[in-house]
Amino acid sequence: MSLEADWFLRAHPEITTIEVLLPDCNGIMRGKWLPRHKLGSIFEGELKLPKTALSLDIWGRDVQELVFASGDADGICRPVEGSLLPTPWSPGGQHGQVMLSMFSDDGSPYMGDPRHVLKQVLSLYQEAGWRPVVAAELEFSLVRWDESQPGHTCPSLPGNSPVGGNTYGLDVLNHHQALLEDLRLACELQDLPFDGVVKESAPSQYEINMHHVDNPVLAAKQIMMMKRLIKGVAGKHGLIASFMPKPFENEAGNGMHVHCSVLDEKGANIFDDGTELGTPLLHNAIGGCLQHMAESVAIFAPSYNAYRRFQPGCHAPTFPSWGYENRTVAVRVPAGSNSARRLEHRVAGADANPYLLFAVLLASMREGILANLSPGKPVTGDGYAKVKKSLPVYMKDAVGLFSESDFIRKALGAELQRIFTLTKEQEIAEFRRRITELEYRSYLEQL
Repeated sequence: MSLEADWFLRAHPEITTIEVLLPDCNGIMRGKWLPRHKLGSIFEGELKLPKTALSLDIWGRDVQELVFASGDADGICRPVEGSLLPTPWSPGGQHGQVMLSMFSDDGSPYMGDPRHVLKQVLSLYQEAGWRPVVAAELEFSLVRWDESQPGHTCPSLPGNSPVGGNTYGLDVLNHHQALLEDLRLACELQDLPFDGVVKESAPSQYEINMHHVDNPVLAAKQIMMMKRLIKGVAGKHGLIASFMPKPFENEAGNGMHVHCSVLDEKGANIFDDGTELGTPLLHNAIGGCLQHMAESVAIFAPSYNAYRRFQPGCHAPTFPSWGYENRTVAVRVPAGSNSARRLEHRVAGADANPYLLFAVLLASMREGILANLSPGKPVTGDGYAKVKKSLPVYMKDAVGLFSESDFIRKALGAELQRIFTLTKEQEIAEFRRRITELEYRSYLEQL
């Protein structure tokens, strides 16, 4: 048995069950529950799962084309360093968790695993002696099922103001003081970089800020674990913490904004020139983000619901744009210390897989730097009103661009591009064949 597994079992005699977690292309945790005595075998590489577990659709169904093509072959699942932890929200505190990564039988990384895809992109930065620094802002909604309207959700706070969401309201945080305190304590126990919580603009919408990290692979793991932690703690308090991008029709959706800078071998920020403008490398990196944004939207908005954000009044960018200290653009350069000069990518929904989100962001930035791309003039004023070339606002269009993109194939690899495309096409087909309540109300009696 590995030292890590042995130490964990000795330190936590109360743990009876280990939840093994494999993040799939959708950013959903797949896996199984195992008794504690199986923990050693996991660390010895004896746990296997089908490689297609990474390409299940949003409902957990196989994509038949992928199953038949591979014979549904297994991959070897190995633990991710630092992910073996207790889950304080589990009943009686008797569960622990460990995250997995997928390998082929020959020991090579399986490149349908989003974690390996990000590591491959990051290796290109490491070869240049650069270290990307990333931080995320996670928005989510606290909701509960409205039993009087089966199938519908309602805001978790019945006393909410009938107008607006009480942005930055402290009284709302007081209402959830017990939940938020449990969340903070759980973050301490799991060593997650909790950097504060604020009330956001929509009713029952909140934002968790995470510390900046100079290892995007670690940061992506922390985001996955943070989302699971938030959902687990909320469930313990009788609520649903949802990262659904657009849970309510007439309110702002949930996004995942990413801040990114790059350090050189000496630890200096390559985007800092001592002024508010930033270096030419910053502008090149932004140019790469804008150049490849449309073909990357399927990663930023991976679910059918995510495209509900891309409409007026939802605080989501709908075309490639950038500006200084401007929250109406897709890529913002925040004000602040010159040494912390960075870009903020504002397109992704809260449902984005952080491994793939970081991978396409870093690949886009690198392409912009290598090609000396110019982002054009920064947008001032209302960026939403200065439309040039729109981003795809329908899932089918976004997946089509993604599937045919040479940039995506080069950046993420042909295997990830293939399995992600087929998974999303299956999701699109399912929604396309469903008839909504709005259609019945509009057409059943009228036509």
